[in-house]
Amino acid sequence: MSLSIQATWLRGDIRSKLSGISKAKFKFIELTENDLIDAKEDGEDLKALLFEYGLRLSIFEISSNLQGINNNPDKETIKKIDLKFEAAKSLGSKLILLKSTILKQNYLDCSSIERALKYIALRASYFRVRVAYMSIPTDFSIGNVDPAIKTIESIGSPYLGLAINSLYALSNGSRPSELRDVPIHSIFHVQLCDGYVQQPASEEQSSHSDMLPGQGNLNLAGFVKVIAASGYKGSWSLAKIDSKKAKKSFIDNAYDAYRALVNLLDEVERSHPQIKFETPNMPARVYTSGVEFLEFSVDDESHYQITQILSSLCFRMERKHISKAVELWRQGSVNIVLNNEKKGFSRSSFLEHGPSLCAIGLRVRDSADTVERASALGASLFSQAVGSSELEIPAINGVGESLVYFIDEQSDLHRVWDIEFNPVTKSEAVQPCGVRRIDHIAQTMKFDEMQSWLLYYISTFEMEKKPVVDVIDPSGVIYSQVLESPEGEVRLNLNGADNSETFASKFLTSRFGAGTQHIALLSDDIFETSKILEASRFERLQMPDGYYNDLKQKYGLAEDFVNKLQASNILYTKNNGEYFQIYSAPIFDGFFFEIVERRDQYQGYGARNASARLAAQSNYKQADRTAYV
Repeated sequence: MSLSIQATWLRGDIRSKLSGISKAKFKFIELTENDLIDAKEDGEDLKALLFEYGLRLSIFEISSNLQGINNNPDKETIKKIDLKFEAAKSLGSKLILLKSTILKQNYLDCSSIERALKYIALRASYFRVRVAYMSIPTDFSIGNVDPAIKTIESIGSPYLGLAINSLYALSNGSRPSELRDVPIHSIFHVQLCDGYVQQPASEEQSSHSDMLPGQGNLNLAGFVKVIAASGYKGSWSLAKIDSKKAKKSFIDNAYDAYRALVNLLDEVERSHPQIKFETPNMPARVYTSGVEFLEFSVDDESHYQITQILSSLCFRMERKHISKAVELWRQGSVNIVLNNEKKGFSRSSFLEHGPSLCAIGLRVRDSADTVERASALGASLFSQAVGSSELEIPAINGVGESLVYFIDEQSDLHRVWDIEFNPVTKSEAVQPCGVRRIDHIAQTMKFDEMQSWLLYYISTFEMEKKPVVDVIDPSGVIYSQVLESPEGEVRLNLNGADNSETFASKFLTSRFGAGTQHIALLSDDIFETSKILEASRFERLQMPDGYYNDLKQKYGLAEDFVNKLQASNILYTKNNGEYFQIYSAPIFDGFFFEIVERRDQYQGYGARNASARLAAQSNYKQADRTAYV
């Protein structure tokens, strides 16, 4: 069962597409008539180009209006059909995809469609190729799998079968189990495309939902399981439902597609060991038990800035690196590393992006397994020279050219603070403010990048996604995608920004790319924490009076309670629990800290407060107290 991808997922000319697909480890590809028309090469030359890149054609898609085809088609119709078959043969294709293109104004009844397909099957037998027929939802006369398969079975030709696309099959709410009765010998080709369950499933609606597996909410694992368990041995191909509208949903690289497809098939294979796919052997998705550290790249000036805010947050410098200009600041289980080295990755990151969070360390069960899985899914590994007394911590490249390190207890990695760092002597005692651990990490990127990093996280780690939330910015909309580990030990908030005027987009511009924009720290008592922060001169974001007036009316809160919130600039929301937030004043062109408290199993992130926070940050900027953008 080979892995395939439709070329229309990618931008560029045919050569660049083939190169990218080959580099991403695909061995099979889908091409369409438009690919052949747009290419400078003819069929034979394109066939040679496929061979050059180590690719084989899984299927060649043609378009043909079934109207006009009957038992006795005219010569012009015969010529058009034969030319399409000849084009497929010139490419070496033994399988042709025929999508029905019947429009409502050209209604054909099932008997007419059957006559047309019978003729197609006859010509296919002449050219010794097989045809996989796909009916689309606008074909209300034969618009789903059941009537289509009945027509194909009625014709009974070994040269005519069915092509099934998961988006067409599932987006109207149908269950994968409904495919169990489809005769497996009639399924010639399977296409995988994610999207959203919607009523009704129509081509117009679905064409806005071309997504890679994992990006939507369709039950693709169930879809694959049912078809594979029935004995299907053909290709599993990533394909859009309408290649003519491909420009609406390009992906930046084929690695995302490969990662999405392999992760999906791996999920099915692990839950049903009797099913085997042509996927790489790799460990299971990795369980992350927490964030071990956050590392900032700084210079002398930005080092002073961040140490001021860390001190006001009641962090304490506890250790210094044995040989480098690197410090460990700590409170509770939160470890923050400040790297002021003049060479190495951190310095390169600083020169490229300015002061910023350049690395995240995650606690995992087995770092070697983590790197092995990430690498098998196309992630690029990172390494640099280390000193004789230093540990080589496994790492991969992450969001915005940052790094993700992996710390486990299988080796000495979890002892990194004892091995590489010396305790700071005679340090002044600091009263903690009550921060226990990292609640969540918010990373900002372009919307297309958000889709890519979503796949990166959910395919590598045991993380589940929440529904996308639209956050209203004074200058546009930001799309927020939350990912969480099973017990909430690691929470990520991916923010996709398209409008260049939003604060998130300006953050991207200021640091020349995606990155971590804020860190949320968890407290068990927000009011006690606030009291201690007040004494330590922590500069917090000032919220407008109108926010608290609205808060009182929205929730019917007691006036004393609202006054208590307002006095400390604490934001509040509730939904099956309560959530409290304090924001720091921003630094580093838009980076900021957040302190939160969750009560009664509150699971959200205060989305209702986001617009108020953004407005307050806008006011802060206008006051010229920072270079925040």
